Amino acid sequence: MREAPLTLLTGETTHKRFVPFEQRFRYKLFMIDIDIDRLDDAHQVSPFFSVNRPGVFSFSEKDHGSRGACSLREWADAKFREAGVELAGGAVRLTTFPRHLFYKFAPISLWFGYDADGDVKGVIYEVNNTFGETHCYVAATASDSVSLHEADKVFHVSPFFDISGQYRFTLRPPEKGVNLIVDSVGSETRTHMATIQTRRMPATSANLLKTAVSRPLSSIGVTLGIHWEALKLWLKGAKYHSKPTPPSREATVAMGKTKEPAA
Repeated sequence: MREAPLTLLTGETTHKRFVPFEQRFRYKLFMIDIDIDRLDDAHQVSPFFSVNRPGVFSFSEKDHGSRGACSLREWADAKFREAGVELAGGAVRLTTFPRHLFYKFAPISLWFGYDADGDVKGVIYEVNNTFGETHCYVAATASDSVSLHEADKVFHVSPFFDISGQYRFTLRPPEKGVNLIVDSVGSETRTHMATIQTRRMPATSANLLKTAVSRPLSSIGVTLGIHWEALKLWLKGAKYHSKPTPPSREATVAMGKTKEPAA
């Protein structure tokens, strides 16, 4: 059975810092999962959701990928090929934060690539920082089990961490929602952990309206939360790292692993 062009995801993210002191925070998430080849269909789902035009909630192609230099599909296929993933025309679905009343900031978006049989074959982690910069980590995935992979950190995300060390990703199949753990590791010591856990629900007008009313700051709240936690880290004395020059390449390939990250 073909998936709907648009589904909604609700859940939460947890961040935990381990060094030089522990700090933990958690906040709720609202995300969308959209088929990038069926944007016209997604636009018709509800009067509370629009594609490439303003709306209560909306999605703009220029927020992702090449930012308008080529189609989302062309960009995604090219990035998947860098990791040796050929989709042979299978679907590409993008899990991200929607625009909400003209505002959007997506610290991370996940592109899932499927083969012609509907099995997930690869993932692109599209990461944005608050300086307006973007970098992607791309990996082949296991279609029916937990995918474990790692990549060197090459992109500046937080001024309270440098870009040394590695990211270790633990990703479960996305059928029921996104379930992701990203560990930051330096010298084999976990320095930070971020998780996303969501569940799916239909993209109905009732669900969109309920979210708009119950979470009026669902998009800008992400940005406010990032800066609030950064302020608390600064007050606690966390070391500040100046922003380095961003990487010249657009994507980094993450390699597969065979063991779970350390707990």
